[in-house]
Amino acid sequence: MESFVIEGGRLLSGTIKPQGAKNEALQVICATLLTSDVVTISNVPDILDVRNLNRLMKDIGVKVVSLGNDTFSYQADALNLAFLESDDFVRKCSELRGSIMMIGALLGRFGHAVVAQPGGDKIGRRRLDTHFLGFKHLGAEFVKMADRNVYDIKADHLQGCYMLLDEASVTGTANIIMAAVMATGTTTIYNAACEPYVQQLCRMLCQMGAQIEGIGSNLLTIHGVGELHGTSHRLLPDMIEVGSFIGMAAMVGNGVRIKDVSLRNLGIIPDTFRRMGITVEADGDDLFIPRQEHYRIESFIDGTIMTIADAPWPGLTPDLLSVLLVVATQAEGSVLIHQKMFESRLFFVDKLIDMGAQIILCDPHRAVVIGHDRKLTLRAGRMSSPDIRAGIALLIAALSAEGTSRIANIAQIDRGYENIEQRLNAIGAKIERIPT
Repeated sequence: MESFVIEGGRLLSGTIKPQGAKNEALQVICATLLTSDVVTISNVPDILDVRNLNRLMKDIGVKVVSLGNDTFSYQADALNLAFLESDDFVRKCSELRGSIMMIGALLGRFGHAVVAQPGGDKIGRRRLDTHFLGFKHLGAEFVKMADRNVYDIKADHLQGCYMLLDEASVTGTANIIMAAVMATGTTTIYNAACEPYVQQLCRMLCQMGAQIEGIGSNLLTIHGVGELHGTSHRLLPDMIEVGSFIGMAAMVGNGVRIKDVSLRNLGIIPDTFRRMGITVEADGDDLFIPRQEHYRIESFIDGTIMTIADAPWPGLTPDLLSVLLVVATQAEGSVLIHQKMFESRLFFVDKLIDMGAQIILCDPHRAVVIGHDRKLTLRAGRMSSPDIRAGIALLIAALSAEGTSRIANIAQIDRGYENIEQRLNAIGAKIERIPT
């Protein structure tokens, strides 16, 4: 294991460019299983989750070739389907959250998949019911193998149908789409997730020959086709990384430009930071965050305390609430952060309280942050990253703190952020990666 040692109090300035979108990468890489042709994907982030998924794809027989410049080709023309039954496959799936999205593609093309409880962040329960119910609507059957804690999913024939999802799950929607694109007849998915990642998956599948209507809405209509072919696809910039950089620039920036952000795909992220009192300037497809001597959290029109909560797209992504919470510690004013989706994601605030932040953790889902208005800076400390987003939030806190901090378990940060210390050091940070 490795740790970061961070020298706090250094101002960041210059230009930084976001990586390709992590969540989109995991979806579209799995979608390459739907064809025997070559699919080329560019702007792929060099992060731990993608590297692990690429290794898993190779294990099942996919030809994964690095073409340089963040570009990979995938060809699933000679899969080892017997490996799907092995304990090795189950173990590797259990260590990688993104492996869950292999199921829809394998079920859609081959009529068979094995499901292990996926790994990933320690942020609370992440149920799979939406995935399973969607597959069941399409005609799949499940058999639980209790001795291995896995489900065997089979379908001799997938039949299109109407379904109303019990929640607008991003990965659930992606999985059901991949299963439905080659099902017989028409599938209608209502209450579908419509995040940019899902839109990108649908566009790539359409380029491969799928017929999908309603892209960008929560009502998708999929007309099944007999086969799909190869294509080329480019990932969007990672909107979570863009938001993370806005937060960093607000707390420790001296003029930071975030390059090529795909502004139209950021939704309300820039405006949410503006509600925190942060100046976020759009310049073409760049964002510029000037030095923030002070930033004051807005109140609602009736004068009540500002509440920032996550919601399905086009609402605020839950992945940025940890960053917004840290940014609020140095604002003027107070804010209620309401994390609705995951019951353990706010538990990292005890580490911020140890650093001197004034935070009241009301319950597993809500925290009130009382801003210091930069009159009381955070103290350096030793901490451990429980998940990707808490990890980057703690890194932002350490960058703003007085003294030298140490963050352990940075493999969690590496799962979602590419060469983060090198990229931040290039604009003025001082972060050292050391073995633990």
